[in-house]
Amino acid sequence: MTCRELYLTRQSCRNYDERPVEEEKLKEILSLAALAPSACNSQPWHFTLIPNPEKAHEIAKCVSDAVMNRYAAKVPAFIVISERKATLSEKIASKITSQHFAQIDIGIVTAHLTLAAAEMGVATTILGWFYEDKLRAAVGLPDDLTPRLVIALGYAAEGDPLRSKKRRPLDESLTIVK
Repeated sequence: MTCRELYLTRQSCRNYDERPVEEEKLKEILSLAALAPSACNSQPWHFTLIPNPEKAHEIAKCVSDAVMNRYAAKVPAFIVISERKATLSEKIASKITSQHFAQIDIGIVTAHLTLAAAEMGVATTILGWFYEDKLRAAVGLPDDLTPRLVIALGYAAEGDPLRSKKRRPLDESLTIVK
């Protein structure tokens, strides 16, 4: 699959088949994602992999309720992406500029992760809404890590068709300075 095909076909899955994703495949996705660039090569992310469908049901309760992410109960695997404490160079850089590089880098590694998964036939959904205390307890997350995103992973169920992408016209998001 070309990069262009990935960009055009990757979407957030809302209907997962409950069959498990092979742990080796999940590790390969993470290996590829970890190649993502980061400011000062700080790699401020930490991955917590939950490949076990029984444990995934526990995680689903941390990312869903009666309104939000109800489909999560069928997700067979999750990855929690946490932020590590900033390095000295990151702390200095954040004093000079208004950027919080670690969170930007986590966004970049997340994009790489979801595209690697799509290329391997694994569907994903990026979840930023979760009960942090419940999630920390469920995965035993230490205090020096801050959970930023939870990625749902699995195989899309039949009947989860490719949806058309609804995006602003490029002209509304583009300024060309010559």
